[in-house]
Amino acid sequence: MLLGDMGADIIKVEKPGCGDDTRSWGPPFVQKESCYFMSVNRNKRSIAVDIKQPKGVAIIRELAKNSDVMIENFVPGGLDKLGLGYEDMKKIAPSLIYCSITGYGSDGPLAKRAGYDVVAAAMGGLLHITGNEDGDPVRVGVAMTDISTGLYAHGAIMAAILQRQKTGEGQKIDCNLLSTQVAVLSHIGSNYLIAGKEAKKWGTGHESIVPYQAFKTSDGAFLVVGGGNDQQFSSVCKVLGMEHLLNDSRYTSNRDRVKNRRPLIATLSKRLSERTMAEWLEAFEGSGVPYGPVNSMQETFTNPQVIHNGMVQEIEHPVVGKIRIPGSAVRFSSQSIQNSEPPPLLGQHTGQILKEILDYSDFQINQLKEEHIIEDENLPQESC
Repeated sequence: MLLGDMGADIIKVEKPGCGDDTRSWGPPFVQKESCYFMSVNRNKRSIAVDIKQPKGVAIIRELAKNSDVMIENFVPGGLDKLGLGYEDMKKIAPSLIYCSITGYGSDGPLAKRAGYDVVAAAMGGLLHITGNEDGDPVRVGVAMTDISTGLYAHGAIMAAILQRQKTGEGQKIDCNLLSTQVAVLSHIGSNYLIAGKEAKKWGTGHESIVPYQAFKTSDGAFLVVGGGNDQQFSSVCKVLGMEHLLNDSRYTSNRDRVKNRRPLIATLSKRLSERTMAEWLEAFEGSGVPYGPVNSMQETFTNPQVIHNGMVQEIEHPVVGKIRIPGSAVRFSSQSIQNSEPPPLLGQHTGQILKEILDYSDFQINQLKEEHIIEDENLPQESC
């Protein structure tokens, strides 16, 4: 989707009958269209091809010859059996960049396992450090391991394209959920690898910075306040009218505050519970302190800065009409990112792509339809 936002022609190859699994992930649905699917599939064209049949394989191989990049997320070895693995594709398209996204890697003891976000998050340590201090492991609210893997793949593909401009040759890129999750453990991973310190859950708090967490206000809302350095902590104390804490030797430095976390958090929590969210937001404004409310979805998408940043995009969908989805997170000074194409219907562009890219005739396309090799949105869908 990110590559599509930047102008790439993305051809999404789907299974005839049901397509991408996320098409069925709901509710909520809008006229049988999954909101989940629509959230990550803008600026793509859909072609429905049965790759278990030789003629379907032939279509993919022809498309690969005419493409810059091929991205696949089969269990390792799955496409090799069909003649669509990297070694097969390299022979017919030497300049092709072939990106495999798997659960655990293209080889190794766990390579054949199916990969899912929450499983990789569990095995990669994220669930171990997420949740209340004395509570059960908690899944992050969105599929951050999946999304982060997509971001790594996006960057790797762009780098491979630049490399190909120098050498004229393609290459294989291996991305996997487990490696991504381990890589994004950041300082938590380094704390263990360097200092031998096992990680734990801190709720909304931070292991190495105090204060840096959510506090409950008098009206039941939660406000996140951070004091990442001594100056910010001083500002927090001034806003709260608790300057006496600055003379307390337990809180002189961040190291001291981390050491004496419990009494300090208890003191700050009591003070922040004495006024409403609105009152504290007004008090912290202009203080230089990092702060912000814990927002609902309604509050997030009506936030003036979110709207100003163009994070709410409207697209006209061919079935459900106008839809709103989260927009692109980046801006360019010399060009604009166009999010104009809606998430595709299953097989919506099959005939178009076969004609436009592969020069198939109407007769050939109709024959493939009759043989159930391909499908488009105008044909009745069969169940998977």
